[in-house]
Amino acid sequence: MRLAVLGGSYNPIHIGHLMLADTVCCRYGYDTVAFIPAFLSPFKEKHVGCTVEDRLAMVRSAIAGNDAFYCEPCEVRRQGVSYTIDTLKFLKDTYPHCEGKIGLVIGDDLLAGFDSWHEAAHIPEYADLLVGNRIDHCSALNGSKPVGRAYTAGGIPYSRIDNALLPVSSSGIRSAIKEKKSWRYLVPPAVYAYIREHTLYE
Repeated sequence: MRLAVLGGSYNPIHIGHLMLADTVCCRYGYDTVAFIPAFLSPFKEKHVGCTVEDRLAMVRSAIAGNDAFYCEPCEVRRQGVSYTIDTLKFLKDTYPHCEGKIGLVIGDDLLAGFDSWHEAAHIPEYADLLVGNRIDHCSALNGSKPVGRAYTAGGIPYSRIDNALLPVSSSGIRSAIKEKKSWRYLVPPAVYAYIREHTLYE
């Protein structure tokens, strides 16, 4: 089994997350993608508008029915600030028979500061860094950096993913809900139903 991981706040999970994970499976040969909700992200002060239980429930409902996806709650169970290096070590111990290194999927909006992540220099010992399109000026669709090639950021090697660039973000969805704008089709139907049922982000 080849395993990739896609961490995040998932506040809420949306179609951009799912498209990125699906691309990793379809185009790059990973058998499984673990969606890993952060307990406390080192990049955000707090997760507003819902509880950690809500975020876990939304991830699980969003990926239900896709056997290649699963929700890994290790960072929630561990609590405290969620550091990627700790999660990679946990996964290596949990899945010792994985083929090759774990694929660590991040958006290109996080690439510039990647070398400042906790123990960033040791992350390549556990994972291959895969960078997906999140911001327009770095999009491979706009001719910035070709996909499928090796690059480095702060001395750390990574490869580009040719995922579709979708103009959707969790913060934008939260704002749209609060301002009573259109957002329904930016999330999977089950997530839409959950948000409405629990009156999140209003």
